[in-house]
Amino acid sequence: MPATRIHLVRHGEVHNPEGVLYGRLPHFALSDLGHQMADLAAQELLNAGRSVSAIFYSPLLRTQESAEHIRAAFGGALDLQIEERIIEPYNIFEGKKLSLGRVLIRPHLWFHLRNPGRPSWGEPFASVSARMIAAMDSAAAGSFAGDIVMVSHQMPIWITHLTTAKESLAHDPRKRRCALSSITSFERRDGAWVEVEYRDPAASLRINAIDVGAV
Repeated sequence: MPATRIHLVRHGEVHNPEGVLYGRLPHFALSDLGHQMADLAAQELLNAGRSVSAIFYSPLLRTQESAEHIRAAFGGALDLQIEERIIEPYNIFEGKKLSLGRVLIRPHLWFHLRNPGRPSWGEPFASVSARMIAAMDSAAAGSFAGDIVMVSHQMPIWITHLTTAKESLAHDPRKRRCALSSITSFERRDGAWVEVEYRDPAASLRINAIDVGAV
C-alpha cells in the first residue's frame, strides 16, 4: 500500500552566534529554542492522528536532531533514514555574513548576484526541484503504509511548493512561506504531487528566533 501523504518539515532554529550563512557547513546544531520548535512540530504531527511509517532527514545535523524529536513523539520505534536529495542547496556565501550593505562594498561579490532567477550564487532552483521531487517519488514508491516525514530545509521545501503549484521557481528569498519547524504536506493525485496543508506549530516561539542560515 503506497504512502498516503508526505510531510516536509523544516528544522528548528540553529545555534549560530556569529550569524553566518551556514548552508551545508557541518556541525551546526539546533539551539535550545530550536529543540523546543522541533518538539512542537513533532507534537503537531502526532496530534494530527495520522500514522507515520517512515522518517527521512537530510545529511545535516540540524535535520537529524529535528527528526529525533519526531521519532520520540511517535514512540521511538521508527528508524531514521538519511535522504541525500533533500539537503540544503550549496552556495558560495557559506560561512560568510551577508547583508545588502556588505555586498555593496564588496564588488567581487557582485558577479555572484548577476542572475537571481537561477540563482547564480549556488545550486540552480531547477536542480533543487528535480532532486526533491525524485526523493518524494522514491519514498512514495516504497513499502510504507502510512505517512512519510522528510525533515529538510527552507529553500528546498519552498521550491517544492512552487513546483507543485506550477509557479515560477525564481523568487525573492525574503518572501518564502516556510518558517522554522513548519510542516508543508503533499499528496499524490492523478500522478502529480499536490500541496494539501501548511502548518506553523512553532509560530509562538519565532519572536525570539534567529533565521539567517541560507539564501
